[in-house]
Amino acid sequence: MPPKSAHSRTKPVGDEAIKRIVVIDPDKCKPNSAAFGYLKRYAKGCGKECIRVSKKLVVVSESACATCVSRCKQCPGDAISVVKLPSNLTTDTTHKYGPNSFKIHGLPVPRPGHVLGLLGTNGTGKSTALSILLGRIKPNLGKVTAPFPDWSDIVTYYRGSDLQNYFSGILENKLRVVIKPQLEASFAKRLSGKKVRDLMEARDERKIMDRVVKDLELGHCLDREVQQLSGGELQRFAVGCTLCRDADVYMFDEISSFLDVKQRLRVTEMLRDLVHNGKEEWPNGELDAMKKYVIVVEHDLAILDYMSDYVQCLYGQSGAYGVVTSRSRVRNGINQFLAGYIAADNMRFRSTELTFKVRSTDFQVGNDDDGDEDEDADPDKKPADKIGVIKYPRMKKVHSRVSEDGKETASFTLTVEPGSFRDGEVIALMGENGTGKTTFMELLAGRSKEQRGKESTIGQHANAAKEGVNPSLAALGVAYKMQAQSPKMRKFSGTVQEIMERDINMALGDRLFRLLVIKALNVDALSDLKVSSLSGGEMQRLAITLCLGTPARVYLIDEPSAGLDCEQRIIAAKVMKRWIINHLGRNCFLVEHDFVMAAAMADRVIVYEGKPGIDCVARSPTSVADGFNLFLKNLDVTFRRDPINFRPRINKKWSRKDRMQKKAGEYYLFDDDEEDEDDDL
Repeated sequence: MPPKSAHSRTKPVGDEAIKRIVVIDPDKCKPNSAAFGYLKRYAKGCGKECIRVSKKLVVVSESACATCVSRCKQCPGDAISVVKLPSNLTTDTTHKYGPNSFKIHGLPVPRPGHVLGLLGTNGTGKSTALSILLGRIKPNLGKVTAPFPDWSDIVTYYRGSDLQNYFSGILENKLRVVIKPQLEASFAKRLSGKKVRDLMEARDERKIMDRVVKDLELGHCLDREVQQLSGGELQRFAVGCTLCRDADVYMFDEISSFLDVKQRLRVTEMLRDLVHNGKEEWPNGELDAMKKYVIVVEHDLAILDYMSDYVQCLYGQSGAYGVVTSRSRVRNGINQFLAGYIAADNMRFRSTELTFKVRSTDFQVGNDDDGDEDEDADPDKKPADKIGVIKYPRMKKVHSRVSEDGKETASFTLTVEPGSFRDGEVIALMGENGTGKTTFMELLAGRSKEQRGKESTIGQHANAAKEGVNPSLAALGVAYKMQAQSPKMRKFSGTVQEIMERDINMALGDRLFRLLVIKALNVDALSDLKVSSLSGGEMQRLAITLCLGTPARVYLIDEPSAGLDCEQRIIAAKVMKRWIINHLGRNCFLVEHDFVMAAAMADRVIVYEGKPGIDCVARSPTSVADGFNLFLKNLDVTFRRDPINFRPRINKKWSRKDRMQKKAGEYYLFDDDEEDEDDDL
């Protein structure tokens, strides 16, 4: 009988039979580091080459003996991770970066004429999978030593699947692929000095630039240079450039960052039009649309649900391995990911289920196994410490600019209607970009120029009004997590542990804070890293931790979901509400464009209306039902809640549910027990 092929998917061969992988973090295992010296001391210590050190490189065999594996687990600085693999992951390795490096099992399987959504946590291989489908990375099928498989082996490996036709089209230059990358600092830096108009005209292969500019509201920034664009404008510019290209495969990596709800929905409709509105998009109409592939990576569950025809989930351990599940319908795929159980593979990859149903046990604090919750209760939390109901007056903030002739004119006006807030509630601020949400937060924090040195409290607003100054909450005590926190924090030269000791040293001594905030947000794993080296998601989790650790009566949190993946967003929402509301009993004002996260946290809602960037009004706080209905009515969109995990879902436009809810005036349906289908028309 001939031997099995080296790339057989049916039987484990050689190292693939190992049920664990050893991953080395190169940033923590550099020469002269404690980890490098530790491993060098124990290299070949067992008489075998389990641990090998050559010059600046450390390699640990994945078939290492038990003694060396134990030594690796004790490596200082958490430089080595020994990760156990599920038994069914010993085969079908698509790509491995090298010894002791990340590997991915499986690939997304795009389908022509449909939108494929990818859902997974950060570090599980979404960008790697896109790079393989893009043709930038040649999959090695798990072989990290020569001979490496060539493209003919790869096409044969996927024989009988949709990927065989896809890779054949890539190799024969029949498929042209374009991608909208993630918005990183290097993206704008590469295009620095170039004007938006010139860049879009150079990419306008479909001759639709005028329509794209109008739909994405980019007309006002065509003559600007790329580095002058805001985050939302840069995101829309990147999406617009990709849509103008004439290609067969369109990839979009995280389209919702920095966009408000209205802009997210508009971009979603434009992406779906590529394959579902061929009559207006392509010369040959539906015939061309049926041949187009659209692949989207997105962390906003509501947008991913609305955008996709099918989804594939990715699970695993960040930085160690990732697994791509089989293609499934949108509702089933997202619900299985939230449940932490993939039914088709009989695989449970998360011990807890992520749900949006509020249960009292989710927010109980101090009831762990030690049984000493009374000792750890907040000593400062006394009935007399309550602020009760605080009313704020009608306020007005005008941003002015000086014209060329030296006259000062109003460029933006925000009018705040009078309202009130109380202890133990989250007030969500909902509106488009440019309607004054951050301006209102700065007024409450006392950060505007005219308030400095006159930080009168809201309760004493009568005196403040006589002075012509908008009152603030600064005298009460405010903890403010700003929207653009990263640039300021990256200037800190120390580690995460050092910045926490500097800013929230008192909170670090609180056992409950360490348990309910630091451990829950996984910030303790970042303690030895330099603040300047953190990724966007890590920086966001650190910023939330610093805000929650600051003693205050009112917490102001601006866009906490930016940079977080879908799982981290749900966890962060529960952490903030559990700590601020249920443990401290304080008030929180929240700005959030992720509707799923806003719905999970909000107790009341302030809706912003008007012309963005010109003249806007912040309405008085209202109930969640009334606030969501008013906000969604302005957007002409309807939501319902999934009956299994209660996550908000967007109704397809003109579907039966969409028409019924609009007719009843219920743009956000709180109670929906009906088992609906994804294509409910």
